[in-house]
Amino acid sequence: MDTPYPKISVVTPNYNLGDFIESTILSVLNQHYPNLEYIIIDGGSIDNSLQVIKKYESKISYFVTEPDKGMYDAINKGFAIATGDILCWINSDDVLWEGSLHYVAKIFTENKQVQWLQGFPSLINEDGELVFQRKPVVSKFHFYLRKYKSDYSFIQQESTFWTKKLWDVSGGKINTEYTLAGDFDLWMRFFKYEKLYASKIQLGAFREREGQLSKNMSLYLEETEKSIQTHYKTLSFTDRIYLWYLNFFKINYSIKIKYID
Repeated sequence: MDTPYPKISVVTPNYNLGDFIESTILSVLNQHYPNLEYIIIDGGSIDNSLQVIKKYESKISYFVTEPDKGMYDAINKGFAIATGDILCWINSDDVLWEGSLHYVAKIFTENKQVQWLQGFPSLINEDGELVFQRKPVVSKFHFYLRKYKSDYSFIQQESTFWTKKLWDVSGGKINTEYTLAGDFDLWMRFFKYEKLYASKIQLGAFREREGQLSKNMSLYLEETEKSIQTHYKTLSFTDRIYLWYLNFFKINYSIKIKYID
């Protein structure tokens, strides 16, 4: 990543979200980022998705429509062919924020220590209006202490970017055993290798709409617990002692976020 415009690969999985995918596509293409690789993996949609996608096919680096085994299988297919220095995925009802790709390129290029980055978690409604934001969380201990269960403060996938190097060393795929928390499990793997950095701006947004699978919070929390228990086994002895200390003395753990510009 020694050029002003490192290649950024954006993957969008889609299945029957024709009502929203045009907004997603335009949020990526309208970045006008000069070194973009945009990949769309469709699971064999039977709505108007394909008509929408084909409107922009000339500007899309790779597109395929075929049956898959679910969202994470589709995303893995996309990243398997991605050649970018920086990676992210944006689901076909969510959006990248204006100017985010140029900003991300600047952060990764000027700060070589940054291997993954999260923007301000942001929520939009069905009309695309920003309705909620909060500060990001950046510490693995926030999750091992289950702090997220009280306020649902997670690492927002729509606002997170990482290097191909980190993706590869962390296994190079999303665990398809998860239905909803594949992103959470990916972050827990990333934490084994690199510190998470946070920006002062929003980079993407999650769209809240009717009929979302992700609204099944009980299943999501069940899967996060499975991931935590799995990755706890690989924590260093020092980290385990620190967690024991915080739990035993009932210390209210918090971390001050240092934002990167």
